[in-house]
Amino acid sequence: MPKVRTWKRRKDQTPMTTKNHRKEGNPEAKMKGPREGLQPLSNSVEVDKAERNSPFLPSNQDEAYIPRIESLVSDHNMQVAILLVKRNKGAPGIDGITVQEIEKAMKTKWPKIKQDILDGKYRPQPVKRVEIPKPEGNGVRQLGIPTVMDRIIQQAIHQEIVLTFEPVFSESSHGFRPHRSAHQAVLQAHKYIQEGCEWVVDIDLEKFFDKVNHDMLMARIARRVKDKKILLLIRKFLQAGAMEDGLIKPTEEGTPQGGPLSPLLSNIMLDDFDKELERRGLRFTRYADDCNIYVKSERAGKRVMEAATRYLTKKLKLKVNQQKSAVDHPWNRKFLGFTFTKEKGPNRIVIHKSRIKRFKDKIRKKTKKMRGSKVTESIRKQIMPITRGWSNYFGIAGERQIFESLDGWIRRKIRDIYWRQWKKPRTRYKRLTALGLKEKTAKKTAYSGKGPWRMARTYGMHKALSNGTIEALGYTPMAQMVARLEFT
Repeated sequence: MPKVRTWKRRKDQTPMTTKNHRKEGNPEAKMKGPREGLQPLSNSVEVDKAERNSPFLPSNQDEAYIPRIESLVSDHNMQVAILLVKRNKGAPGIDGITVQEIEKAMKTKWPKIKQDILDGKYRPQPVKRVEIPKPEGNGVRQLGIPTVMDRIIQQAIHQEIVLTFEPVFSESSHGFRPHRSAHQAVLQAHKYIQEGCEWVVDIDLEKFFDKVNHDMLMARIARRVKDKKILLLIRKFLQAGAMEDGLIKPTEEGTPQGGPLSPLLSNIMLDDFDKELERRGLRFTRYADDCNIYVKSERAGKRVMEAATRYLTKKLKLKVNQQKSAVDHPWNRKFLGFTFTKEKGPNRIVIHKSRIKRFKDKIRKKTKKMRGSKVTESIRKQIMPITRGWSNYFGIAGERQIFESLDGWIRRKIRDIYWRQWKKPRTRYKRLTALGLKEKTAKKTAYSGKGPWRMARTYGMHKALSNGTIEALGYTPMAQMVARLEFT
């Protein structure tokens, strides 16, 4: 068995949360910089500064970090947990206490809760069951929203136990881990394709977060966490139940999506699968429950699919979705919103067409709300957060023409909005002449009987609301943002 480097956390080190960088529209700067000596922190500003300047893993430790319940509820660990939960915002749980109200509640409730945790008596509240539609209309996804207090405690558990699991996770696992991202997973897949692996075993786990066996998960956590009170606390969170339609239902399996602890538990559960793939010498990349294995022939792919399905089903008690799983060429599949080209030369990373459709649907919803509001403010608050996040996420594809095409489409939507807002031909004529259009052209445009969407691409509207004018209103083209990314 290969020797694994282990380490312990020094007193001057702080745990770091793991942001899910897969989400589109949520560009976060990576935390990096020199280590600051950490003293007990007196306010959230100091915690924030220490958190941003603290790298995750030390490089010179030889002993395994041992999670302890006392460290979990320490003032410093809890301060960082509170800060990160507040930063992530989110809806309240079944008690109705919001993120903004939690610090006031902590002052009165925390001393007793802390003692209950130390005594092994704390009982988490049931999660609030929420259903959200899946993209592209493929059913619904169930979320379990813990109370804000329980989210803070889960975050504190995460910060304590991740220190012992992170060093042993596979290098091919990229989801919900510090300093790792969906981009790295896609680039690793691209590398395998360049090496001649032109067949992919695309494994889809059916309702993974809802089907995890509690006993099997706890056995895997107990391999590295020996403090029985931490193990008891985690199991209580798993079995806290869920409130649905006013009734509390027990949870006998699964790790409800919605809390800070669930992503780490999913990586712990699937780490055995990662190790099995490594033992077999297979090329793979995994992001949470999205796993792609790359092989050089269809025959090898079918053999690997059969073996992988058998392992997941019998060893981990998970169910593979046979309808969505497949052995196919990478350019026929979607991975984290991307796909790959089939070319004689080097294969390229490209944006999957379903994500372009989803992006347009999102913009359409926003622009409908903009028709009765101030356009400049709506561009800044409604459109730009979406386009900025989408550019940052999909910019690695380098498809400049796609971004230019989408920029043109968004500018047309903005012209459409202005045309609708102007309403009457007389108002349109005044606005067009004010924007520098000649009277003859302005009159011809203003009194046209065409619909708003057709008018948005006419010469008169393009002349009055040129690309430069729309940029002056606050819209930064995505092609420009992607070009900047290529040089950073």
